[in-house]
Amino acid sequence: MPVIRQLPPDLVNQIAAGEVIERPSSVVKELVENSLDAGATRIEVDIEQGGARLIRVRDDGGGIAPDELPLAVASHATSKIGSFDDLEHVASMGFRGEALASVASVARFALTSRTRDADSAFRLEVDGGRMQPVRPAQHPVGTSVEVRDLFFNVPARRKFLRAERTEFAHVDDLLKSLSLARRTVEFRLSHNGKPLRLFKACRDDASALARVAEVLGENFPAQSLKIAHAAAGMQLSGWVGLPTASRAQADGQFFYVNGRLVRDRVVAHAVRQAYADVLFHGRHPAFVLYLELDPAGVDVNVHPAKHEVRFREQRLVHDFLFRSLHEALAQTRAGQVESQAHAEEGRLIMGAAPGVPALAHVASWPLRAEQNRLALGVRDEPLADYAALLGEAPRAAAATAMPVSMPEVEEGVAPPLGFAIAQLKSIYILAENAHGLVLVDMHAAHERITYEKLKAGRACSNLRSQLLLVPLNLSVSAKEAAAAEEHAEALAEWGLELSRSGPSTVVVRRIPALLEGADVGRLATDVLAELAQHGSSRRLQELENELLSTMACHGSVRAGRRLTLPEMNALLREMEATERSGQCNHGRPTWTQLSLGELDKLFLRGR
Repeated sequence: MPVIRQLPPDLVNQIAAGEVIERPSSVVKELVENSLDAGATRIEVDIEQGGARLIRVRDDGGGIAPDELPLAVASHATSKIGSFDDLEHVASMGFRGEALASVASVARFALTSRTRDADSAFRLEVDGGRMQPVRPAQHPVGTSVEVRDLFFNVPARRKFLRAERTEFAHVDDLLKSLSLARRTVEFRLSHNGKPLRLFKACRDDASALARVAEVLGENFPAQSLKIAHAAAGMQLSGWVGLPTASRAQADGQFFYVNGRLVRDRVVAHAVRQAYADVLFHGRHPAFVLYLELDPAGVDVNVHPAKHEVRFREQRLVHDFLFRSLHEALAQTRAGQVESQAHAEEGRLIMGAAPGVPALAHVASWPLRAEQNRLALGVRDEPLADYAALLGEAPRAAAATAMPVSMPEVEEGVAPPLGFAIAQLKSIYILAENAHGLVLVDMHAAHERITYEKLKAGRACSNLRSQLLLVPLNLSVSAKEAAAAEEHAEALAEWGLELSRSGPSTVVVRRIPALLEGADVGRLATDVLAELAQHGSSRRLQELENELLSTMACHGSVRAGRRLTLPEMNALLREMEATERSGQCNHGRPTWTQLSLGELDKLFLRGR
């Protein structure tokens, strides 16, 4: 048998490089994060041949003293932590002290630095792990790191590098994400000697939003909501895209924890649930969000490249994120979320800094009580069926309700969606507001209104549960069985009665009456799986919402139904007062606006 022996430092560093340095963008990430930790306000990144030939990162940070240069490229040498307590309260981007040593072991490496109180700079070169003596050099205050011929001494790794364009695209994407993390820092990027990207330092919210627009597209600011919420020792800020601005890929999602970009399942799950009612199937939201919390509440030492984190209060973080985003998206009433361009035309925007879109003030349009009810002659059977499931008396049908009359308004004042002027093909409502033409899909709009009313009715009533004739025994994991025992009371409030009957078995005795006929076994296992993984579950609520959505769809006014002008105006007023009315239950838009300027362009007016 081979004998056990200590590995040489060069081999140790190359093994570490296999975990930390995957491609040129990995090198750029480590070097730029070091610059940020050094307090840099300007960072330049020069790339040649996608990073395979040269990666150079310059900064104006505090610099490194000449006697510390050899330590900077030594394994597990760092100025950022010095004790276990420091490790539990990491506030810097880097902390392990292995990045430079790993890079220097697989490339031709040079480090030049000058501190603010030094008369000159000093340079250290490392060729494939072989360190050269430190010597004087010319350099301004700050640090430059040059990485040439990446993986030149590891041919097996070098042959896995992709095409030059692909590798540079990864570097470009990385710098975009870092520029969003540190908006007060200027970033410059060049490729093969050509300047390609410049992110100027942001001084206010308007310039910060402009940087976001550079990354996510110029239309994002006008199609986003500003988030600012604090609770339970956490603060969430940033921007979330409207459901109508969703993407086919999840490439517009940036989430930062204490300034660090992370990909976390808890975060992804909370965001997905917050958008569940308003996002079209297969689409992905875009967002830039910053979560600030006590460094002791998050463990960043769980992934070699620090892409993942672990929250100590996982359920608390999940619920905080979900509720913050859910409440913000709930305010996206039709006609109420406006861009800054429209605000400059005179629309009322509340709580927004100059140049920053925000939630518009939501005020009920002045209607008399008898006018504030939509009377479309649609049968109220879904409401009646739902009331029966709650043990209430069925509600009276609305078939005999009289059409509402036009509201009395002051001259020159119009509600956000304006007033109806016609109906097109018995499908769309055409309305005129202060800015032009509004088009509304009447079935989609009424479907959302009915759906929200059904959900409100459920929330105000006690849920009935259905006793199973024969209790169902399920085999689950030990972790899921423990979750059933821990969350038994919370599940009972939703009408699901579970009890643990063994180390890895549970018994289902009751289910919500609203879900009668559902696959009980799958329902219970889905709920327990979410509880075990995320500490909370909305699976019951999601299934009930799916049923309510179906009921709302069948109970809403259908295409082909002719409406009177008062009925159309009543529908518009209901849209303005209903949460999430910008999208139907399936995530499709319910309305769109064509401004007068857009209409003029169609007819080449003013040219």
